[in-house]
Amino acid sequence: MDHDRLDLASPSTLASAVRIEDNVTHARFDLFVADDLVGILGYRDAGDGAVAFMHTVVKEEFGDRGWAAVLVRGALNTARDRGWRIVPICTYVRRYLARNPEFLDLIE
Repeated sequence: MDHDRLDLASPSTLASAVRIEDNVTHARFDLFVADDLVGILGYRDAGDGAVAFMHTVVKEEFGDRGWAAVLVRGALNTARDRGWRIVPICTYVRRYLARNPEFLDLIE
């Protein structure tokens, strides 16, 4: 795989190659672009149907391309589909929620 070409791409140009998986074993959402693990969003059970979003990390070589937003949006959509309430511990998730009020109803 040509990592240099992938590194320069943005989420919008690679939409068909992007997938987010719930890695239950490691309590995190994994963001893949093609077959590369680009970032993770760690979570933990906060009880009573709430899930704490603890930290968001994107590999340095994929930074500043919008991948963290793709990952957080996907995780929030999954939370909504599953009926989870979110406790936003991660500062990036908090900022994302402040800029995307359509997800504010998920906050515990």
